[in-house]
Amino acid sequence: MAMANLARRKGYQLATKSVSSETLRYSLSLSSFIRSRGFASGSDENDVVVIGGGPGGYVAAIKAAQLGLKTTCIEKRGALGGTCLNVGCIPSKALLHSSHMYHEAQHAFANHGIKFSSVEVDLAAMMAQKDKAVSNLTRGIEGLFKKNKVSYVKGYGKFVSPSEVSVETLDGGNTVVKGKHIIIATGSDVKSLPGVTIDEKKIVSSTGALALTEIPKKLVVIGAGYIGLEMGSVWGRIGSEVTVVEFAPDIVPSMDGEVRKQFQRSLEKQGMKFMLKTKVVGVDTSGDGVKLTLEPAAGGEQTTLEADVVLVSAGRTPFTAGLALDKIGVETDKIGRILVNERFATNVSGVYAIGDVIPGPMLAHKAEEDGVACVEYIAGKVGHVDYDKVPGVVYTNPEVASVGKTEEQVKELGVEYRVGKFPFMANSRAKAIDNAEGLVKILAEKETDKILGVHIMAPNAGELIHEAAIALQYDASSEDIARVCHAHPTMSEAVKEAAMATYDKPIHI
Repeated sequence: MAMANLARRKGYQLATKSVSSETLRYSLSLSSFIRSRGFASGSDENDVVVIGGGPGGYVAAIKAAQLGLKTTCIEKRGALGGTCLNVGCIPSKALLHSSHMYHEAQHAFANHGIKFSSVEVDLAAMMAQKDKAVSNLTRGIEGLFKKNKVSYVKGYGKFVSPSEVSVETLDGGNTVVKGKHIIIATGSDVKSLPGVTIDEKKIVSSTGALALTEIPKKLVVIGAGYIGLEMGSVWGRIGSEVTVVEFAPDIVPSMDGEVRKQFQRSLEKQGMKFMLKTKVVGVDTSGDGVKLTLEPAAGGEQTTLEADVVLVSAGRTPFTAGLALDKIGVETDKIGRILVNERFATNVSGVYAIGDVIPGPMLAHKAEEDGVACVEYIAGKVGHVDYDKVPGVVYTNPEVASVGKTEEQVKELGVEYRVGKFPFMANSRAKAIDNAEGLVKILAEKETDKILGVHIMAPNAGELIHEAAIALQYDASSEDIARVCHAHPTMSEAVKEAAMATYDKPIHI
């Protein structure tokens, strides 16, 4: 493995040397000066202009400034962090944690000798804690902009030319921001369903589900993906009766099949109901609640399902509305994603795109990696993102995290492989804390023992997965993980034991 790592490093050096001397001279000349830049209008020509201040956009802007490039970021929301920080990843994790604490108090504290007469939900206080976290983090990004001298323009930008963006500012004015390199980082929006109108009251998107003022007695979630299951978990823990309607035959179709089955059983034990292979064909909001008309995905007899609130969670779609991409000729595919090359460049010279608006996983951390790699290329350096090695996490309880190939995908490749599994029921830390549901599953190539995929279902799977992500990034074998000393007692020992089970035999089962 050490030889492989050395070869990779040499390859990186060769790739770096292959950059033209002209490009390097340009990069050095840009790096030789860093002008004093505050929160200005951005009317002077920039080296880099970023449209969108979400995870991809703000990270790209900061990295560009760190590389010595004069940078302006344009954000229509007036608060940095994009969907993720304002109405997505961060507020949902705040509510997931708060609702989990309530659920533990109800169902687990007594087992640990902690007893009390009653516990209740103060929904307003729960929402206030969530809002405080969001506010602090958005202000924190503004602070990072000031620290790194990134200019920040609040407003809606659209292309005037490949090097000019007209911005309708939030204060009612207009300014034109000029840039040698313009990066589109406008993220994604909720995917709508035919015949289902989102009003953010009775029929809500994930945004509305994060801001309900009452706990719905009955909540129906349309879509059994990451977002739907997370938000369903939030409201289910604090009192809602949750039913998930999914057109596909399985929940989270991208998940490893074996892990998915265990995950669904876990959610069902928590009270979540599933209607799979089912489609919504009608919506009636004329009464106090919502009445859905359903039928089998393959067609058949119709049924009705009533709810107080319906959450539409059928995926997301690239958000490029109002950018005037057609005016400058930027090419997109059939579903609206901007087409880019390996350097994140579009077909229009000087225009780039990253994150949810291009092909690849629609994940905040993937967008961040896109942003760093894109500006590294612009600065004459070498950037790289391997979409096959981007971890994914469902932040329910237990969490499910994965990186690399599923067993189904490995079978499709026709590769001979081995599987190693280790249940948390045999992990001492998990037993000690009385939270031993789940497993670690590792897939490795039979001949070389190279790790192909890792899947974890556990309370803290989202933290445990990164050991596996590093292993995949450096083409490690399962034996490499197994021979690393893991602290005892820890949940991460289950990863070591699963690795041992992959190439040899585990100790504790």
